[in-house]
This record gives sequence, structure tokens and C-alpha cells, in this order.
Amino acid sequence: MIDISHLTENIIGCAIEVHRQLGPGLLEGTYESAYCIELDDAGRKYQRQLVVPVIYNR
Repeated sequence: MIDISHLTENIIGCAIEVHRQLGPGLLEGTYESAYCIELDDAGRKYQRQLVVPVIYNR
């Protein structure tokens, strides 16, 4: 079974590390690339730019 607290801590930690290294003011794609590197280094699986259907106001 997945320990959600540990998983959440790890994922947020990856995001914080990207922010520490790059700081504010860059384009989203730069942060995305760096975040993927952090997730890879942490051994986390993910899908990049996953398409999710959304129904809005209908």
C-alpha cells in the first residue's frame, strides 16, 4: 500500500527543490523540465502533459 504522506512529501520536495534552484520568473516549460528531472531522480513515475477531458459550464 502507498504511504500517501511520504509520497506527498516527496513530490512537494521535488517542486521546492526546483524553486530553490531556479527561483521565480521563468517560463512554465522551464520549470516543467526541471521538475521532471527532479521526479526522475526521485524515482517517481509520471505522465507529462497528460490530456484530461474537461466539461465546463454545460
